[in-house]
Amino acid sequence: MRLTLRVWRQRHADADGGMTTYDVDGISPDMSFLEMLDTLNEELILKGDDPVAFDHDCREGICGACSLVINGEAHGPERTTSCQLHMRSFEDGDTIDVEPWRAAAFPVVRDLVVDRSAFDRIIQSGGYITAPTGAAPEAHATPVPKPDADAAFEHAECIGCGACVAACPNGSAMLFTSAKINHLNALPQGAPERGTRVLDMVATMDEEGFGGCTLAGECATACPKGIPLFSITSMNREYVRAARKGRR
Repeated sequence: MRLTLRVWRQRHADADGGMTTYDVDGISPDMSFLEMLDTLNEELILKGDDPVAFDHDCREGICGACSLVINGEAHGPERTTSCQLHMRSFEDGDTIDVEPWRAAAFPVVRDLVVDRSAFDRIIQSGGYITAPTGAAPEAHATPVPKPDADAAFEHAECIGCGACVAACPNGSAMLFTSAKINHLNALPQGAPERGTRVLDMVATMDEEGFGGCTLAGECATACPKGIPLFSITSMNREYVRAARKGRR
């Protein structure tokens, strides 16, 4: 396959950025999108040019590091992570636009790399449970009803990639935040912080500069792990209950 890539290049957050055009040839349809970018970078290095900076880690669709907007869609045309998107999803001769996440709370570090530490601060503000120190408790010490365990697991699948923010027209982090809140609130171990958790995490989310949610639904459509939209409504109910009780 021969492709034309238009890639966003930006040296740092305060520098002006723009799209740069590259031609790549000899791309196998079985390559992942990141392997295709590796091929581009090998060619750039051989020419003495700076390679394109992009985030990646496990390349197994687990870590959520590969944050790319491909042809205007978070992670590209398939509902998966960028590392699991294969070049057979494109046609020979295609022109492909590659950009970083676009959100005020995700400043560009370099090229396609953005700073997503805002997610870390949201989790730090309430994404924990009260647990005794010492040896690990027995697995069955706290019985968890099967429906609650299933609900917790469904939300725990969130990998924090940020596709929900990139896809949202408002740059909202509600889907991510609700997944982290509902994951713990569904379990008995998360009950002691149930009220303060939702208040603190939503407050931190707002402080980080994410946009408001209007339930456009683009977040759930782009989520590679299928976190459902009703996760947000569940969190909103938790928030209203906690705010009425004044649990701060």
